[in-house]
Amino acid sequence: MSVADIRQKYEKFELLEASLAATPLEQFTLWFNEALQAQLPEVNAMTLATTTAAGRPSARIVLLKGFDERGFVFFTNYGSRKGHELAANPYASLLFFWPALERQVRLEGSIEKVSAAESDEYFHSRPLDSRIGAWVSPQSQPITRAELEARTLALTESLGANPARPEHWGGYRLQPDYVEFWQGRPSRLHDRLAFQRDAGGAWSRTRLAP
Repeated sequence: MSVADIRQKYEKFELLEASLAATPLEQFTLWFNEALQAQLPEVNAMTLATTTAAGRPSARIVLLKGFDERGFVFFTNYGSRKGHELAANPYASLLFFWPALERQVRLEGSIEKVSAAESDEYFHSRPLDSRIGAWVSPQSQPITRAELEARTLALTESLGANPARPEHWGGYRLQPDYVEFWQGRPSRLHDRLAFQRDAGGAWSRTRLAP
């Protein structure tokens, strides 16, 4: 089969203005809970897109670790490529794709680091191997597998059973000012309903052509 011939029909659900929640947080919560109930794999996986100060984009999958009225939280190494790009340009985009529900959610907005207390709390909730891994990996820097394994062995011995959070590792919070909900529909006439936040913090809603 040619790649050009790969197609998927979308016909499970619809997204109409009458059923849209009043705020993007409420709508996201509804869809996220439905994705959880459907037992989708990696339901909290999301594409994070960042850019350099010069506008060169990059994207990767990260995991959502919390969301509320303040924004959407993930954790990483501050010295990674994404960390450097967020320091140079503190705006980003998140994309959730739940193909079993024929849904996407796009979020755009500014990014800031979460508090040290929030980063500490999440860090100490992680499995020990993951906490040690945060110390081991100079993320995005060149390294051999042998060097990585040697660092793992050495730091596992030296850090002990309750390592502190390294200063180079912690959380970011994306504060969205644009959120789009995409629901697949037949004949590629998909539903796209977008929320846009104005300078006063109020949300407006718009239907976009598919």
